[in-house]
Parts: sequence; structure tokens; C-alpha cells
Amino acid sequence: MNRFLQLKKSNCKNCYKCIRSCPVKSIKFADGQANIIADDCILCGNCFVNCPQDAKQVRLDTPHVKELIASGRPVIASVAPSFIAEFPVKDFAAMRTALLSLGFSDAEETAIGATVVKQEYERMIASGEHDVIISSCCHSINSLIQKYHPLALPMLAPVLSPMLAHGKLIKEAQANAAVVFIGPCISKKEEAELYSEYCDAVLTFEELEAWFEEKGISFFLSEEDIGNKRARFFPIKGGVIKSMHTEQSDFTYLAVDGVENCIAALQEIEAGNLHHCFIEMNACEGACVNGPGIRHHHASPLSGEIKVLDFAGEGEFTSADPGDLSKNMPYVGTHSQIPGENTIREILAKMGKTSPEQELNCGSCGYNTCREKAIAVYQGKADLSMCLPYLKERAETFSGYVINTTPNAILILDEDLCVQQINRAGCSLFNLKNPADIIGSPIVRLVNPAEYLNVMTTGIPVKEKKVYLAEYSKYVSQTIVYDREYHIIFIIMRDITSEEVQAGQHAELCNRTAEITNEVIEKQMRVVQEIASLLGETTAETKIALTQLRDAIQK
Repeated sequence: MNRFLQLKKSNCKNCYKCIRSCPVKSIKFADGQANIIADDCILCGNCFVNCPQDAKQVRLDTPHVKELIASGRPVIASVAPSFIAEFPVKDFAAMRTALLSLGFSDAEETAIGATVVKQEYERMIASGEHDVIISSCCHSINSLIQKYHPLALPMLAPVLSPMLAHGKLIKEAQANAAVVFIGPCISKKEEAELYSEYCDAVLTFEELEAWFEEKGISFFLSEEDIGNKRARFFPIKGGVIKSMHTEQSDFTYLAVDGVENCIAALQEIEAGNLHHCFIEMNACEGACVNGPGIRHHHASPLSGEIKVLDFAGEGEFTSADPGDLSKNMPYVGTHSQIPGENTIREILAKMGKTSPEQELNCGSCGYNTCREKAIAVYQGKADLSMCLPYLKERAETFSGYVINTTPNAILILDEDLCVQQINRAGCSLFNLKNPADIIGSPIVRLVNPAEYLNVMTTGIPVKEKKVYLAEYSKYVSQTIVYDREYHIIFIIMRDITSEEVQAGQHAELCNRTAEITNEVIEKQMRVVQEIASLLGETTAETKIALTQLRDAIQK
């Protein structure tokens, strides 16, 4: 189970949007629910911000921070520079005042840590010991490289992130202090646990805003002016580079944002296509001002970027010597097995894809290609039913089987009374070789359409009405239904010719029996009358009884 991103099971509605938005496909779909695979996840937050059903939730760490404050230890907040884009403040002093109201003993800008980090990057570049350097500020990108791109791992700068560097500075200045990082990122929660000696807890901006609302804390304008600082550029795309002094360097500086773009860049690095360059990578498109832990994530990040540009400047933060800033980031990898080609083909065949032409690669299942989906099925991340064309084909095959195996003729007409579908029984009824002989043609070619037009006009269905088709010498029991929503006329014809022939033969037999009985009655009447006259009896009662007998036989 993912400790930082959890699933609200009741909300998940089989839309697969989280899989489509996950750049590393770290989501397992089982029992109708999307579950995040912790070992594969890089905590970029794409599934969280893109879920239309609000089925993902970030672990809430506010209770833990409240416990730290209640413990009596000094708790110092390290606030990411992107706060200026999220909160209605114009400087850090207003944010610090609000945090002190929550019980924090102090609050500082994480940009202080960013300053020493970018200085370490500058030292690495100046040393001439590195060909390609990848920034290590974004924990999601670090995880991406550690898990999926081991060949690029030597290029990842082994330097603490600004959060950890700032935490190190705070704890060196005040040994018993607890550090709480506050920022726009979900992955920082994991980073804090991995490097707990530098950071004790992490809150997202959303968590902090909810806490402010709970306490009814408002922001007040401040008169304090500590000057604009270069490290405050960090939260925008290219902000790390913008904060650095690159004037005397012959390195090429590149900024890449969005996990998909970073993956493409890493593939180029692994292929050996990039040299002598510093690459700043951010998992979030638009960088930190568009992080998943920002309440207004779906708003345009441009306004936030403008606020950052206004807030930053050419000045520098000063701090004590941070000492060793090295960070160990080993290869982690994933535990997913890749199936062989034969296995992939077997799974594709089960999805009804036996040739490359049938591999639509539509992406409706969340995977870019059918082969990726087949591999996910093998790994237990997906199941066959997630393929929309597969389900559609199965449904059509099943419905086609039902329609074509029923003994009743079934026809579907459009509102122009042209045949759109006819089953095998219908072809047999109308002496057609195959459906193509009539599909798209007016029904008048087969029968009089007056009844169908009447049903479409009135909307009143006809149920099991007996009709004689003179041209085909057949009787049918006909049901007609007009569907206004789908604009079709649905017709079912049950061939009752044999029943009608048998009924006619039975009626003829009854009539003949009645005629013979009537002749017998007449003969018997004459005999009875003769006998009755001899015996002096009347024939009235005998006639009545025999007449009743005749009527009964006729019925």
C-alpha cells in the first residue's frame, strides 16, 4: 500500500484516467479499483490532480505536526518559495506571522537552503569533473531516475535538496528543533522519511490552508522588506538555473518540466546524445508553482510565476557554512518482470488482437499501446476487460450471436424506413442470400411499410399482430417498436405459417365432421320419426338432444 497516496474506494469509477495520467504506470487495477503500487510510484501526484472522481487522497500529516508543537520542542517551519504564488501575501513576514499563530516557534524560507544548493551546483560545474549534471531538487525526478533510469544515475547531482539542506542548517543551529517543511509537493513527504535526520514532517499548502481556515487565521500586510533574493526563482521553470551565476560558464543550461518530457530527456542522456550541460528537471509542468499540493492547481500557473518573478531578485541569502551537502541516492529499481514475446502475443490474442492491424493503441485503457497493456496484464496491473475495443467487440459478438441464433426474423429500420440490420432468420423469411442484399435499401422492397410508418408516427407499438405475407405465402406474428431516442424501428416477425396451416387443416376436419354428423342426424331423425309415429311418441326431445350434439361437435 502507498503510505502517502491512498484510494477512496467508494469514489473509483473505472474511468482509467489515473492510469492514463501516470507517466510510469504505477497503478494496479483490480476488483474495479485503482491501487497505487508504492514500489513503482514516483509520487508525482498526476493521478491525484487528474482524478475526476476525487478518489485519491494525500496522507494528512497535520495531526503529527500538532503533536510536535504540543510536545514542547521548538518546531520551525521551512516554507517553500512557491508560497508567494499560493497565499494572499506580498512578503514572507506575513506568512511567518500566520505560522507563529499556529504555534510554530519560528518560520524561515526554504530559499535559504536553495541558496547553498545552487552554490554547490556552481562548484560542481566549475570543477570540470562532470560532463552532464542533473539537478536533484525534485524528489519525484530523483525517484524516477533511481527506479527507471539507472544509466542516468551517475549524472544525478549527489546534493541535498533545498528542503534537506535548509533542515540541516536549522538543526545545526538548534539541535533539538523539529523541522516541518511546507510546500506544494507530495513526494517531499517520502523524502522527509528517507532522510529523517534533516526533516521531521511535511505539510502541503493544501493542508496548511485547511489548518489556517480551522483556526480562523487571516493574513496581514507587513512593512518588513528583506530585499529580493535569487534563490526565490527556484519554484518556476528554469528557476534553479536563473538563480545560478552562469555568466563565466561554458556549460549549456537546459530546463525540462513534466515527467514525460523528463523521461525523453533521460533517454537522450542514456543514449549519450547530450554532453557538457546542466539540466534542471521538474516533475510538474510549470515547476513547483503548479505542484499537486497547491489548492489552485488547476488554475493557470502563469499568475503564480509572475508573483515569483516579482518576489525574487538579484540578492543572496546568507547562512552558516552548511558543511557536507552530499546525498546518497542509490539505484532502487522496480520488481516488475517483463514477459517474453510469446507470452505477450498470447495475451494480445486473448484481447482479440492477433495481428498488428488489430492493435489500435487507442489508449482508452490507460496504456499508450496494446503491447504495454499486455505487459501490464502479465504483471497483474491490468486485466483484459480494461480494453474498450475488446469489450465492444465482445458485446457485439454476443449480441450478434443472440440475434442470429434466434428463430425469429429481426429487422432494424432507420427513420427513412431503410433496413439497417437483418438477421439470418429474416434473410430466410424473405428468401435473401445474405443481409447485404437488403442493408441500406427501403423496406418497401420486401413488404408494405404502411404499418411501420404508422407506428413511427403514432409511437404506439404493435404487439404480435398476425400478418399474411402474400408474396412469400407465409403467415407471421409481427411486433413493431419505435425507439425515439435511437431513431430506429425494431421489428420481430415470428413465422407462424405451419401453425396456420395446421389450424386450417384442423378447421377443415372439424367442418367435415360436422357435415357428416348433420347427415347422420337427418337420417336418424327420419328413422326416429317413423319409429315415433309407430310408437305414438313425439320426436321433439330427440331432435333437441341430437341438435345439441351436432352443435357441440362443430364447436
